[in-house]
Amino acid sequence: MIMIPQEVIRRKRNGEALESVDIAGFIRGLTDGSISEGQVAAFAMAVWFSGMSLEETVALTLAMRDSGDVLSWADIGHPIADKHSTGGVGDNVSLMLAPIVAACGLAVPMISGRGLGHTGGTLDKLEAIPGYDIKPSEALFRRTVQEAGCAIIGQTADLAPADRRLYAIRDVTATVDSVPLITASILSKKLAAGLQSLVLDVKIGNGAFMVGLEEAETLARSLVGVANGAGVKTTALITDMNEPLADAAGNSVEIENCVAFLRGEKSGTRLEAVVMTFAAEMLMTSGVAASPTEGADLARRALTTGAALERFGRMVHMLGGPADFIDRPQAYLVKAPVVLAVEAPRDGYLQSCNARDVGMEVIALGGGRTRPDEAIDHRVGFSGLKQLGTKVEKGEPFAFVHASSEDQALKARARLQDIYAIGNDTLPERPVIVSKISG
Repeated sequence: MIMIPQEVIRRKRNGEALESVDIAGFIRGLTDGSISEGQVAAFAMAVWFSGMSLEETVALTLAMRDSGDVLSWADIGHPIADKHSTGGVGDNVSLMLAPIVAACGLAVPMISGRGLGHTGGTLDKLEAIPGYDIKPSEALFRRTVQEAGCAIIGQTADLAPADRRLYAIRDVTATVDSVPLITASILSKKLAAGLQSLVLDVKIGNGAFMVGLEEAETLARSLVGVANGAGVKTTALITDMNEPLADAAGNSVEIENCVAFLRGEKSGTRLEAVVMTFAAEMLMTSGVAASPTEGADLARRALTTGAALERFGRMVHMLGGPADFIDRPQAYLVKAPVVLAVEAPRDGYLQSCNARDVGMEVIALGGGRTRPDEAIDHRVGFSGLKQLGTKVEKGEPFAFVHASSEDQALKARARLQDIYAIGNDTLPERPVIVSKISG
């Protein structure tokens, strides 16, 4: 039977379940351009209103995956694993996590993205490293995964091309926030990378796209259910994003933070808790570790022996970066001409902050985009961000602004002093790992 686009749209508009053959036919038409932009927009809106069952979302995800190349890693000889985050502020977990688990025996072909909204992008951070190629040839990508154990790159034109067209239309038709469409968008790219296992980081809080626990769990269950339904063993951890995760937010400053982490200089932080928990989860999900304790021990050993740092340096060099980058990051990372301390306006404890506003301040400094084609300033951002609950004295710095001009630095300092609230009471401990969703 021939797939008739308007019939597919009508049936979904009326709340009917679509057959996988119809979904596959619609996605083929979306990919080759035989279905109009108006029809794609109508389909997206119908899904937004009527939703999709698990079976429909699996079919949509697989059809989008199969709209382009699907990588195979049969010759690698290691479990193929990855991690995905829904995005946050100071969330540079992937940069450390990939080399840590690579040093433990996993192969991590990580397809990452640029900044979205107030959240920073892994690719934007890596481009702060001179020469780093986020779009290598497939041969170099494969060689890097084989020899370094991990490669963090951008989506190529041949991976899940249906997602690019559908997302562009969703972006201008107010249909971005549809759980089935979000699920298919995220997973089609991950599945096209040829994964065997996947761990998801679903953020909640004022710095996340999913602010509340209920909506985060809804998305996490959809992602886990669909990924497992598509044959990729997947779990999700819901993590707190009510403050920046790292003590830095920006591009160069987060790369510097990454190298310091891999040198063992960030122990005892919320960032360390997230990275090491995800490392243990990835090692368990892929079958390398039998328990969280064993996974954590393997990850800790990779960090303390320097094996993870070496893997990161090897990946950077193979993808075009300096051979001695991990030894001399300061010699290569561009520096802002103005660095200004952000002093506490009173004595007390850092009580709260709006992490989203911190991310928006990075964009205001030039470290993010307001238009897709806009160049960013890798130098700018914040460093030395103290964790909530920290006791500060009046005049004591709780952060540093990195800016391109003194005027920008002064404005950012004033904004950060407004964003962070200081009170007299200590804060109860807030877990950074909120819950786990298993397949």
